[in-house]
Amino acid sequence: MCLVNIIAALFSILMPGTGQMFNKQFIKGVTFMFIEHWDNVSGHINQAIYLDLIGFHKKSWEAIDYTYAPFYPGFYVYVVWDAAYRASSQGSKLSAIIFVIAGFLGEFATLYAEFLPFPALTIGLIMIIPMLIGLLFSRLAKGDIKEKSV
Repeated sequence: MCLVNIIAALFSILMPGTGQMFNKQFIKGVTFMFIEHWDNVSGHINQAIYLDLIGFHKKSWEAIDYTYAPFYPGFYVYVVWDAAYRASSQGSKLSAIIFVIAGFLGEFATLYAEFLPFPALTIGLIMIIPMLIGLLFSRLAKGDIKEKSV
């Protein structure tokens, strides 16, 4: 069983662009890292995550710059999907549907962050959980995971 696409996706979940570098797509990886850092700094994403995790939930959503932040979830999800899809020679384009749903959920959650009890954590989980399901779906669709016969 080849887990290369999951490893590439996990690298990108950790830091967008590193999955592309894992796939030996260095220019694309550096470009994605630059875009991610620009959007992250401009939208104050890390500041919001930090404030949320230390318990300042209201300050968390107040810190976000909504001029830039709504673009982050869709970009983040795309970078993870791209890393997973490009890592496998048998990549499933159908898995993109679940990743697109994760991106939309993340964008809507960002827009309604002020109504969420733990905004940054909730937005992150709303995106990451469907992405992990998408990775599993992709593996199942390709037949990489098979039931063991008893």
